[in-house]
This record gives sequence, structure tokens and C-alpha cells, in this order.
Amino acid sequence: MPTIAGVCAAVTITTLSSRELNQDVTKAKKAAQAGPVFITDRGKPAHVLLTIEDYRRLVGQKRNIADALAMPEAADIEFDPPRMNITLKPADFD
Repeated sequence: MPTIAGVCAAVTITTLSSRELNQDVTKAKKAAQAGPVFITDRGKPAHVLLTIEDYRRLVGQKRNIADALAMPEAADIEFDPPRMNITLKPADFD
């Protein structure tokens, strides 16, 4: 369950039929931002739609730097690493 400053936040569970999903995928994706979306086939839960963040949290997967940089919101992250001062010296082949 997501937390905000250590306090459990409310999670909304949405249920859509396969037909509703096919008719409005955007609605399902927006609903997944608030919590899992259960997709039913013939009235029985068959699939769950999650955001990638929720999925990774569920499976305990850590983000890697390539995934983090590929995120659209990565452009808003301030990153100013200190410059490295590397001194090179000639190799001694004696």
C-alpha cells in the first residue's frame, strides 16, 4: 500500500470488464494511477493493471539508472554532480 510520510494512503480499486477496457483504455490507465484495476472476463477477475511503479514495488525490483533516465519526468530532476579532477601520469615501462 502506498505511503505518504509513513502514513498509509488510500488506494482505489477499480473493476472493469474486458469490454470496458477495450472501449476505453485511457480510462483504465488513469484509474491505475489511483490503484489496481481489476479486469474481468465473464464477471470473474482475470487480470490486474498496475502502474510500473506499483508493479516494481510489488515485486521488490529496484529502478536502474537507464529506466530512471528514460522516464518523462527525468527532465525535471536537478542533477549537478561535482566535477572530477583526474590527474594522469605517464606510464613507466622500465
